[in-house]
Amino acid sequence: MLKQVPLGRSGLSVSQLGLGANALLDPTNADWVTTVNTALDEGLNFIDSAAIYGIGRSESFFGAVLGERRRDVVLASKCGIHVDDAGKVAIDGRPDTIRRECDESLQRLNTDVIDLYYLHQVPKDMPLEDSIGAMADLVTAGKVRNLAICNATADEVRRAHATHPMAALQTEYSLFTREPETDLLPVCRELDIALVAYGPLAYAFFGGGVRSRDDVPAGDAWRRSNQRFQDEVFDHNLALLDELSALASDVGATTGQLSLAWLLAKGDDVIPIPGSRQLKHLRDNLGAADIRLTPDQVARIDAAFPPGVAKGGARGGHSPQVGAV
Repeated sequence: MLKQVPLGRSGLSVSQLGLGANALLDPTNADWVTTVNTALDEGLNFIDSAAIYGIGRSESFFGAVLGERRRDVVLASKCGIHVDDAGKVAIDGRPDTIRRECDESLQRLNTDVIDLYYLHQVPKDMPLEDSIGAMADLVTAGKVRNLAICNATADEVRRAHATHPMAALQTEYSLFTREPETDLLPVCRELDIALVAYGPLAYAFFGGGVRSRDDVPAGDAWRRSNQRFQDEVFDHNLALLDELSALASDVGATTGQLSLAWLLAKGDDVIPIPGSRQLKHLRDNLGAADIRLTPDQVARIDAAFPPGVAKGGARGGHSPQVGAV
C-alpha cells in the first residue's frame, strides 16, 4: 500500500503518488475504469483532474466512475483555462469565470465539494489576487476545501499564499526539468506548501516505450510538437534514457520506476502524479514506492541528470491542456 503524506497545511493526507487524469476521458472504457479502481485498491487516493482536460470529459469520467468511492478520494480539479467562443484555449482568471467554472466542475464531478482547487494558469491581464480572492470565496461557500496554484513563479506563489493559504503548487518536475529545485521547492518548504510534480516521466519518455519519433502516436500532436521530441535533439535525450536504464538496472527497477523513486526521495512534500490509463503502466508506477534509494544513489542520479541536461524545452506551460497523452 502507498504511504500517506500530508498535503501541505491542509489537514488532508494523500498517497505519495497521485494519478494524473488528463487522459482519462471515457467512462465506457472498461480497461480505464479497471485501472482507476486498481489504483484505489492499492491505496492511491489522490486524483488530479481539470476543467480543461478533454474539455470537461476528464471530470465527467470521475463523476461517472467513482460512485461510493468518492468519499475515499482527495479529488483535485482546476479553473482558469477554458475554450473560448472561437475554439481556442484561453487563460481566464476573472472572478465570474472562476465561479462559473467551479459550478460546472462540481456538476461534472458529481460531487458537493472539490477537495483541492487549483488556479490552472496565472493570468497576465489582471491581478493574481483577484483570481485567488474569488477562489477563496468558493472555500467560504463550502464548494471547495483547499486552494492551490499551478505553473507559478516563486513570487506568484508568495502572492497567492498571502491572499489565501495554498495547500499545493503544481509544476513540472522531473529528471529533465529540475528548475523547481532552485526557486519553487525552497519557497514551498518555507511556506509549508506541497509540490505536486506533473510530467514526472517526461511525458512517457522515461517509461521506455518511446525509442524514436515514430513511437509517438500520429494523433499525439502535443508530444510531436514538443521540443524534446524533435529530430535534432531526440538522439541526445535518448542517450540520457540509456544512462537512466543503467542506473535502474543497478537497483532492480525500470527506468520509469527509478525516475519516480528519485522524486519520492526528494521528500514527502514532493508528490508525483504520473498519468496511467493502462493497468501495466499503473503497476509499474506504483512499484516506485517500494524502491528506497540511498543518499549515494540519489547523488549518482543527480550527477547524471544535472539541471539543463535535456535538450529542447524548459519549465513553462502545463502539459497538454485540452487533449491527452
